[in-house]
Amino acid sequence: MQIRVALSETRGQKPRPENDSDLGFGQYFTDHMFKLSYREGEGWFDPRIEPYGPLNLDPAAMVLHYNQEVFEGMKAYILPGGDAALFRPNKNVERMNRSLARMSMPQIDPDVFLSAVKELVWLERSWIPTSEGTALYIRPTAIATEAALGVRAATEYLFYIILSPVGAFYKEGFRPTKIFVADEFIRAARGGSGAAKTSGNY
Repeated sequence: MQIRVALSETRGQKPRPENDSDLGFGQYFTDHMFKLSYREGEGWFDPRIEPYGPLNLDPAAMVLHYNQEVFEGMKAYILPGGDAALFRPNKNVERMNRSLARMSMPQIDPDVFLSAVKELVWLERSWIPTSEGTALYIRPTAIATEAALGVRAATEYLFYIILSPVGAFYKEGFRPTKIFVADEFIRAARGGSGAAKTSGNY
């Protein structure tokens, strides 16, 4: 797959904390993002890496009204020799395609998915933190972009990947976390979409 690359004119100028301990989770984002478009009858097309920036969505984009969205969470790390490494990315690809199928969205070729992740991570490797307990978080996301109202599957989609250097998910660090358990509400039911990593479950 040939990925078109447009480098940011301000590459390397985005603010980031001096210490990895101040990263938090999902507070900083790298210079670039990956995008892949879909149109019914044409399939997935135009893979590109471009400067990180806002998405241009119509107010009637079906993701906003019918929750056709799925995402994944992956991490990249720096190895002792300086190379970047991913942890079992094929499992994330498999889960994302299962989620896409459940939400009536087109699946993505695993080779295309992994090539996009690898090329974007390599381009942004200077953002990978090196302290213990830190990583470069990878958020692949697919959304329905067709502008239409009506309960049906969309005919246009966008798959994109953004990256964020992260520390511990909770500010307390890597310690046991207090949780609240309720028996009044449920997120998943037999035959529902609880197994899909879709925004409606969060």
